[in-house]
Amino acid sequence: MSVKLNPEAEKIYGRIEKAKADAGRNDKIFFAAVSKTRTVDEMKEAEKISWVDFFGENRVQEAESKRKFYGSSRLMWRLIGHLQANKARKAIEIFDTIDSLDSIDLAVRLNRIAAELGKVVPVLIEVNTSGEASKSGVEPSKFHELLDTVTEQKNLRLDGLMTVGPLTDDERLVRASFAELRRLIEDSRSRTGLPMPVLSMGMSGDFEAAIAEGSTLVRIGTLLFGPRDYR
Repeated sequence: MSVKLNPEAEKIYGRIEKAKADAGRNDKIFFAAVSKTRTVDEMKEAEKISWVDFFGENRVQEAESKRKFYGSSRLMWRLIGHLQANKARKAIEIFDTIDSLDSIDLAVRLNRIAAELGKVVPVLIEVNTSGEASKSGVEPSKFHELLDTVTEQKNLRLDGLMTVGPLTDDERLVRASFAELRRLIEDSRSRTGLPMPVLSMGMSGDFEAAIAEGSTLVRIGTLLFGPRDYR
């Protein structure tokens, strides 16, 4: 049986380019195909699209199963879901980057395991800029303490920040959430001297607002693959 992506998928690239133009930007926006609950066949179909740069998986166990069957891939795999401390070692083994670092304890654990494995692990700090209790991420008030800890870890490479926008149709609130992350990354670059090129924000429902606020990496699943079947 042939696998087909969402018919709306062909419009995504044009929407990204328009959002860039509207924001006066001409840099590249990287694209992570959010592949949680998707089959390997669906993922391979997505990999054929030239402007898809990464896979974004939410769960370590699901990604481990997929990687066993996937074979070689031109795409890097990013962990974008909350990482439980007891799965840190497996996450380092499976993923190319960990985008959901949200605590000092997790940073120290990841660094220790990475050192044992002889790796330097690229990471993003996830910040809860929406203030929603259902969202993962460090609180903005505790961000700088985590930032300082992460930059002290020799086996972690801090590439940037990540957030999930608030669940609302009010674009002002969405934009404010993304603007806060942009301010944090600008401050962090000055504080650390690191380039931190990755500002990961924006999903299927709000990626245009995220691009307007400076996102360099959008994470899109439903628009690319179609509605999820959680049965």
